[in-house]
Amino acid sequence: MAGPAPGRPLRPLTALALVLALASRLPTARAGETPRPAERGPPVRLFTEEELARYGGEEEDQPIYLAVKGVVFDVTSGKEFYGRGAPYNALTGKDSTRGVAKMSLDPADLTHDTTGLTAKELEALDEVFTKVYKAKYPIVGYTARRILNEDGSPNLDFKPEDQPHFDIKDEF
Repeated sequence: MAGPAPGRPLRPLTALALVLALASRLPTARAGETPRPAERGPPVRLFTEEELARYGGEEEDQPIYLAVKGVVFDVTSGKEFYGRGAPYNALTGKDSTRGVAKMSLDPADLTHDTTGLTAKELEALDEVFTKVYKAKYPIVGYTARRILNEDGSPNLDFKPEDQPHFDIKDEF
């Protein structure tokens, strides 16, 4: 099928026929059937600090994970930033919430603890969390600290809305 000659627009009926032909190839549910849900990635999991530490970018064949605000992201696609020897490798394999908030790679700041952060740092944390990590990298899990007590037992008083700067509607 030859297209229009250069400089000649498609006629309206020809353009409509082309759109309908292409649209007919799109998958759709048949009458009476429910549409299939979109393909989902692997299920998310709960990471202990020890488990998360295994994904710090040191092993060439392992994915690279980092956590911010207790949410674990797969940052393997940003290997040039997070891989071994890369500028932000110090953030990987742990919950680096404080470091992200303070824009710091100081080992003392590479922790989940947000105690004492300024309003400006908390605002920066929320912005980077949303516009960088959630926008670019898949969520693969959550840190156990979010929902478990120090001894590993379930925190029966856990409420997502009580977590620092956590908005459940933005998580899922």
